[in-house]
Amino acid sequence: MIKNIVFDLGGVIIDLDHKGAIRNFKEIGVDDIEEMLDPYEQKGLFLELEDGRLDAEQFRKGLSEHCGKEFTMEEVTYGWFGFVAGLPQYKLDYISELRKDYNLYLLSNTNPFIFEWAKTSEFSEKGLPITEYFDYIYASYQMGVTKPNALIFERMIEHSGMIPSETLFVDDGIHNVEMGKQLGFHILHPKNKEDWREALDTLLNR
Repeated sequence: MIKNIVFDLGGVIIDLDHKGAIRNFKEIGVDDIEEMLDPYEQKGLFLELEDGRLDAEQFRKGLSEHCGKEFTMEEVTYGWFGFVAGLPQYKLDYISELRKDYNLYLLSNTNPFIFEWAKTSEFSEKGLPITEYFDYIYASYQMGVTKPNALIFERMIEHSGMIPSETLFVDDGIHNVEMGKQLGFHILHPKNKEDWREALDTLLNR
């Protein structure tokens, strides 16, 4: 019996635009952005930001040094927000309904540029921050590790007390759901921008 649901953020709740992020970073002068920016797991400075080795200011400085050009915080934020193609309110409304019957968690490879915005009223059409939709949020940069590393799942399990066999894990990253399955979670692997509500209802026998 499913008692808990763990959602990914980008690609499941937020519609992602990898090409948009590439375009925005190139606009500000990061010419080799394709070598560092991946739809699911980052490389170099971008990975160090998402696994918490760098904070936002250290990332800005590091990217400036890498490119030989001084970037402002606004420019770097603009780059990251190229990823955000949309946030369907219907998904958030559905999640709100699920909270009546399930414990809901977020497990996301994310960074302070995106997540600080998500914690504000600008996150949703209804003016609610992301914290209003989940019982607890596990952000990679705060946990010091990114998916699909088993350690991030193990830390979430230990902190929450959830039992994987009683938990559904929803993620658009194939390596992430493969790891979740290895650890005993029920899994749902939707595609970016997909309306996954019916598939999730089927798994929950709703």
